[in-house]
Amino acid sequence: MTTSATAPIVPARLAATVLLLRDGPDGMEVFMVVRHQQIDFASGALVFPGGKLAAGDHDPAAHVRCTGVEGLSADEIALRIAAIREAFEECGVLLARPAGAAGFVEPARVAELGPRYRRALDKGEIGIGAMLDAEDLILACEALVPFAHWTTPTFMPKRFDTRFYLAAAPAEQVLLHDGSEAVDSVWIRPQDAIAQAKAGTRTIVPATLLNIEKLGRSTTVADAIAAARADTIIEVLPEMVEGAAGITLRIPAAAGYGITEFSLPGGG
Repeated sequence: MTTSATAPIVPARLAATVLLLRDGPDGMEVFMVVRHQQIDFASGALVFPGGKLAAGDHDPAAHVRCTGVEGLSADEIALRIAAIREAFEECGVLLARPAGAAGFVEPARVAELGPRYRRALDKGEIGIGAMLDAEDLILACEALVPFAHWTTPTFMPKRFDTRFYLAAAPAEQVLLHDGSEAVDSVWIRPQDAIAQAKAGTRTIVPATLLNIEKLGRSTTVADAIAAARADTIIEVLPEMVEGAAGITLRIPAAAGYGITEFSLPGGG
């Protein structure tokens, strides 16, 4: 890795990702996708659905069609909208309700909305507010529970300020990768993802792996969500440290990952 001491720091773009959870027969599982090899960030890696904010995520027309956002700033609302939108684009799950209804959109209707809107949203041809207005839907932003906050190190050429959320996946909606940005998908127990990463059969970037390990302290969806609600979210901005063991990244102990340093991918 080469860096320049005089190179300007690239601003971090707001981004959001969501850990969709379910209770499987052998324990809690999280939905993850495999990124396309030609994607320029974490290509080929097993990741949570998510991405950077789109212009439409700040649209007031979308903000007024959200529940559970009282007291949040415009950016905080946009981040939750982005997490829901990205989950819909990448894996076809829609954390939304028909206006006036108590339950999530029925699976059959979600299946109809997918071909109509997922690609257009992904390409930026429409904003999510247009879909919500046309279909009279309300985003269930209260279904998202803040879990973590990571910002890409300042020496990186592409940087993101990313909020991680937990959400229980709607029981009857079918989650499936989009075949474009994501080329495969899996429901996986945290301990299995960790084991496969250690064995080299899965590529998982450090921030994702640390969040899987954090998630793995819980055994059920209810436990994971309760733990996240009780937690204080500390921003993690890894700092590069060079020592006798080589180059590592340092993170705050208060973030609660049980470590304060980890190695760069590829050994630095």
